[in-house]
Amino acid sequence: MGIKEDKTVKYYKYLYLEDGLEKKKDKIIKKLEKNRLQFGVWLIALPENEKNQLEIVDSKNLLQKNYPKEKIFVVGLTRNYEDALELVEKIVQEVYDKTGECDIRTFILKKEREE
Repeated sequence: MGIKEDKTVKYYKYLYLEDGLEKKKDKIIKKLEKNRLQFGVWLIALPENEKNQLEIVDSKNLLQKNYPKEKIFVVGLTRNYEDALELVEKIVQEVYDKTGECDIRTFILKKEREE
């Protein structure tokens, strides 16, 4: 189950957010899409390597000239690394509670395809 390739970062339609970011989500995404520097924004993404479940990426990495943005499927946003770890834990728990397994990639991609 690969991520659809495009020249932009993709965002999960059921994006996981740290508490307090709900109202800022659209603003953060617009800045990310315009390659604006944002301190304190961390992305939780499905990695290109399908053997791995999730990765945590500092948004500053997206500003690097050769960073492969077309490969990023963002499933969560947080303000710092520690909150990203907590959100990953929350995602894992949700997937386990709903499926009895920890196959996060399959769960997210299946949910993304739902109407």
